[in-house]
Amino acid sequence: MALLHRATLHPTKLELLSAWLPTRRWYGGQVGVEIERVAAYRFDDPDGAVGIETMLVRAGDGPVHQVPLTYRDAPLDGGDPWLIGTAEHSVLGRRWVYDACGDPVYAAALAGAILAGVGQADEFIEIDGRLERRERSMTVTGAGGSGEIAVGALRRVVDEDPALVVTESVQLHVVRCLDGGREGAGVALTGTWPGQPSPLPLAYGEPR
Repeated sequence: MALLHRATLHPTKLELLSAWLPTRRWYGGQVGVEIERVAAYRFDDPDGAVGIETMLVRAGDGPVHQVPLTYRDAPLDGGDPWLIGTAEHSVLGRRWVYDACGDPVYAAALAGAILAGVGQADEFIEIDGRLERRERSMTVTGAGGSGEIAVGALRRVVDEDPALVVTESVQLHVVRCLDGGREGAGVALTGTWPGQPSPLPLAYGEPR
């Protein structure tokens, strides 16, 4: 379960991404155009310490890009190459926002979704002391079995499209530009959202 807060974030996620995305060599969108949110989905951190959200965004009439993010209350050890920026959360305080491909918590969550049948997180907002479920903006589905999977430590991350995330026990491929033209090896995580009714591959995973 992902517990969301009625809060403000400064700068906003989209403001952070507007500055960061054009610096990526795999970015295929327009530059100098406002980035808009298309949809998003979340995974649970079993320890409840790290927020895990994947945003689908578009700049103008460009392609949809998939940007996995993690939100932390302290810097990730060794995570400077993956830091997108910091933001002030009106409830939680300062948050360190990372490209999740370089975050081991995301690697474990993604592997679980693809290979072990762990679903996306249900999202709830606390309103007047009660939790209200927020309607999903998209649906993701893995093709794995059931149970947990131990991914171990991160071994290598390659910032390409698709991004390559290698851990001790799995190899993951995260599609950055969702134009339908990038395929990967292994079991797929697929997604549908308004305007994309047929499942589109978002990521692939395979045991090492």
